[in-house]
Amino acid sequence: MAIHITDDPAADELLTTNPFALLAGMMLDQQYPMEHAFMGPQKVVSRLGGFDPAAIAGADPEEFKELCSVPPAIHRFPGSMAARLQELARIVVDEYDGDASRIWTEATDGKDLAKRLQALPGFGAQKAKIFVALVAKQLGVRPDGWEKAAGDYALEGYRSVADVVDRDSLQKVRDYKKMKKAAAKA
Repeated sequence: MAIHITDDPAADELLTTNPFALLAGMMLDQQYPMEHAFMGPQKVVSRLGGFDPAAIAGADPEEFKELCSVPPAIHRFPGSMAARLQELARIVVDEYDGDASRIWTEATDGKDLAKRLQALPGFGAQKAKIFVALVAKQLGVRPDGWEKAAGDYALEGYRSVADVVDRDSLQKVRDYKKMKKAAAKA
């Protein structure tokens, strides 16, 4: 299944074919519009020439920070996100032999997957739930108990990036988030 989050064919293709790019896009998805966050890996590719966890982990931190800060930056906080991206890459290299997909394909169940995700930089409980739903809905990876691990994000509807498959669904997710924010303020 192809990922359609960014409305940019090259960026979406990278997310579809490179598990580390999908994981990194999810990490970048905070305090930043989701389609821009998920374009971050493609921006790195255009400047570094690829999106390999070993190359990112091994890059000079200052040079990598500068690469991530060149307009358009990978995030509204490019310096801190560059450091976080390098840490994510180091974990993928050290613990998963450079294969980010092992995080979800080797999880014994949904609870194990959520635990693996929460051990990563930038992944709290909510983001882990969203990513569990994303790999289940978009990639078809459904370890036992994934619905429970994903919580409300496993439900039908348009609640998160896990439900984005085109422009229309992206707008529906935005509308849902706007409604939730308004309800929380009320």
